[in-house]
Amino acid sequence: MQHTIVAYVEDKPGVLNRVASLFRRRAFNIESLTVGHTDQPGVSRMTIVVDTDEFGARRAEANLYKLVNVLRVEDVTAQASVVRDLALIKINADGNTRTHVMQLADVFRARVVDVANETLILEITGTVDKIDSLVEVLRPFGIVEMVRTGIVAMRRGADAADNRPPRVAAAVPTDAADAAVAYSV
Repeated sequence: MQHTIVAYVEDKPGVLNRVASLFRRRAFNIESLTVGHTDQPGVSRMTIVVDTDEFGARRAEANLYKLVNVLRVEDVTAQASVVRDLALIKINADGNTRTHVMQLADVFRARVVDVANETLILEITGTVDKIDSLVEVLRPFGIVEMVRTGIVAMRRGADAADNRPPRVAAAVPTDAADAAVAYSV
């Protein structure tokens, strides 16, 4: 079963490497990993989808808490959540098939973001199943290229705001930090 784990981490170099290495060492397969800034300076939010059972998800959550730069971890799999993925899909679409591809895009609420003589690029945001369905419908036209962002998830409701991580002190610029350090030999 796939578990969606949300981790708030300090926005510092090497944190992503430490998190990915933790999953690698524990032999978990990461299905999706997205990282982005939050509304709090110095804090990033990771959404990690991992294929494991309930015991493995709890173990991964406990191991994440052991990392120094991890502020908060939560498994949102069984909670009411909004889960989305974004995809850009470049499709072969000459003059004969262009209108049909555009009609299919409209049915799936995808947007045409680029038009060339022989191709179209569609942008679609939605659940994994919705994007997979669009991909299958477009496959006969010829998918030239595709990229997906990975899953992002957020708990529904007002109580989710109470689970925010503690504020992190703003990082001191490197130049100022070096100036304040005394060196001796």
